[in-house]
Amino acid sequence: MATIHVFHRCSRGSGARGAWSRHWRDVWTPDLPAQDADPLTWLLYVQHGTISYRQALRHMSRAALRSLIDGGRWRRVHTGVFLAHNGPMTPDQRRWLAALATGALLGGRSALEVLGLKGFPPDRIDVVLPATRKTRDAPADVVVHRTRHLTRQDVHRTGRPPCTMPGRSTVDAAAWARSDREALTVIAMAFQQRLVTWSDIEDVLGTRPRVRRARLIRQAAADATGGAHSLAELDVVRLLRRAGLPRPTLQKVRLDADGRRRYLDLYFETWRVHVEIDGAHHDDPRRAWADMERQNALWIPGERVLRFPAWLVRESPDTVIATIRDALTAAGWRPWLRTA
Repeated sequence: MATIHVFHRCSRGSGARGAWSRHWRDVWTPDLPAQDADPLTWLLYVQHGTISYRQALRHMSRAALRSLIDGGRWRRVHTGVFLAHNGPMTPDQRRWLAALATGALLGGRSALEVLGLKGFPPDRIDVVLPATRKTRDAPADVVVHRTRHLTRQDVHRTGRPPCTMPGRSTVDAAAWARSDREALTVIAMAFQQRLVTWSDIEDVLGTRPRVRRARLIRQAAADATGGAHSLAELDVVRLLRRAGLPRPTLQKVRLDADGRRRYLDLYFETWRVHVEIDGAHHDDPRRAWADMERQNALWIPGERVLRFPAWLVRESPDTVIATIRDALTAAGWRPWLRTA
């Protein structure tokens, strides 16, 4: 039988192999085990100190497991799942707990977080389970989504914890979102951080044509592929389409006077109208918009560079579209012209 390694709190530099170290922030992180460490130590390292009952019994007897729990060195965190230390759980451990407790794949935003999505942490853990599989007792903060459409191509081969592929994860996250805006946000961020491509999204939608928000997901992915990576830019593109205005070039590359590459958010090349979405935060956003509005009014007759704060796109889209329409009209655009 393999040697049982007890995971405990220790300070950096203690030299304890396979131990869990506590940083000054009281966040638990595993030390890399030695190359000759036993399988149990490596398993606990990979799974961030979480382990299922079945896994534990492959490496120790029931009596040994009970001794660890009764002695307070390990603790049960859910039915059939244990934590190999007695400290607080980390986000990584909660994700592993969800996977081990349900026997499911992490999906949606939970999977995207595992795959590297930054800046949009989920407020719950979503898991995907085939409809034919029996549902286990899930932890309180875990939402189980049952599906009849889960193929090998949907499963990430190296995801830890096990999770769905980026394309499937993005589509699911958008479909499960509480609002269209949340759906657009996750799509924009997945493309902005280069986790997915248009073909990834199209492949998933091709096998699941009735997925919730399929039309919105496909259009948002197409817009993001065209260069509108920020949510505010996606919003403007959608507003332009609804208003019947020309489609701009997105993220147009220009060289400034010093020869440096600059990216224009939206550019109507035929009419030389630039639209910039300002996502910067201001102490007084209303006053900042007043300044931009005056600047826009001066630029419309001449060099047409329009700037809008992201909050205005959300709160007053009609103002944004009216200003862009005025600028295009002043530059020679007419509604019957179909030139993009």
